[in-house]
Amino acid sequence: MQKFLVFSFLLLLPLGALAQLSVGIRGGYATSSYSYQPLASTRSRSVDGIGAPTFAFVAEYFNSKNAGIELNLQHITLGFRQINQLEQVNQTEFSYLKVPVLASFFAGRSGRFQIKFGPHLGYLLQAKDIARGFNDASPPEIPTYGGPDDSPNQLMYGITAGAGISKLFGKSTISGEVRFAYDFTNPENQDRIYDMSSTNLEFTIAYLFRITEKKF
Repeated sequence: MQKFLVFSFLLLLPLGALAQLSVGIRGGYATSSYSYQPLASTRSRSVDGIGAPTFAFVAEYFNSKNAGIELNLQHITLGFRQINQLEQVNQTEFSYLKVPVLASFFAGRSGRFQIKFGPHLGYLLQAKDIARGFNDASPPEIPTYGGPDDSPNQLMYGITAGAGISKLFGKSTISGEVRFAYDFTNPENQDRIYDMSSTNLEFTIAYLFRITEKKF
């Protein structure tokens, strides 16, 4: 799966010959939150999320004056902290290889305001149970996902949207951006809980270098 995503990323780079292409890196901090429905007959419950660094390789190209597309190959860590009435903690982290493919629109020239949105897909690299302070709660707590008998769903999919500002310095671009993502991902693959979903918020800075250019 990882080799396929890397191959797809490299395969798209020649499309830059048809437009303005920039490549670079993006890094920052991501926070996540989870909600889950223990049983079909119970309401959804929210639990605390975690925060962790995130990093991505980026390819961005524009095939018109103010619109284009951006592809990311991103490593991101999501997770939850569930606390019971005795202040005992269950914490699990999920590391994903995430690929957002975003339509991008901007206004301005040297200094730009930019908005982006589109789908994302991802693959679970690792599930790790950081702490397990309680079990057999009523209603059921979120189960473990990093144990030898666990078999979490490895697919991630959802919607990402972002907004930010960028500044051009010759062929270089520096940008700051806030992104929000909603994941339809339910890691549960053994019917231990009814449903689960998550959101995450990213605060990142990116550096891009223009390697091909087309006059619009």
